[in-house]
Amino acid sequence: MARVTGLGGVFYKVEDSERTARWYKEVLGVGGDWGAMFPWKAEASGEAYSLLTPFKATSDYFAPSDSTFMINLRVDDLDAFTAELEGKGVEILGRQSEEYGKFAWILDCDGIKIELWEQIGPSPV
Repeated sequence: MARVTGLGGVFYKVEDSERTARWYKEVLGVGGDWGAMFPWKAEASGEAYSLLTPFKATSDYFAPSDSTFMINLRVDDLDAFTAELEGKGVEILGRQSEEYGKFAWILDCDGIKIELWEQIGPSPV
C-alpha cells in the first residue's frame, strides 16, 4: 500500500508576502526563490521526525497569536539562536525544556506564532 512519507511543505496566505519572505530571510536566516527549503536528513542521533498535529479549536497553545496555525522550526542550538534573535529585537515569548527537546516561542512579522525546537532526545512516541 502506498503511504505518506513526510511533510512536503507548509503554505499559507499573508497580506504582504514579500515583506514576510524578507522577515524570514533577515531575522531567521531562511529563504530562497520558493521560500525556505530544508533538506531532510536524520540527526546525528539517527532519529529525526516531523509532526502534523491537530489541536482543539479551544486550545490556547498558539496564543498570543490569533492565527489558526503555528509553525515549528527545528534549530541546532536553541540558546545561541534565541540570543541572535534577541540581538535583532525579537521578543522571546517563553522557553521550555522536555526530555525530547528544548523549545522557545516567537511571533513573526504577521503575528504568527513560531515554535523553535532543538531535538535533544529520541521521539517521545
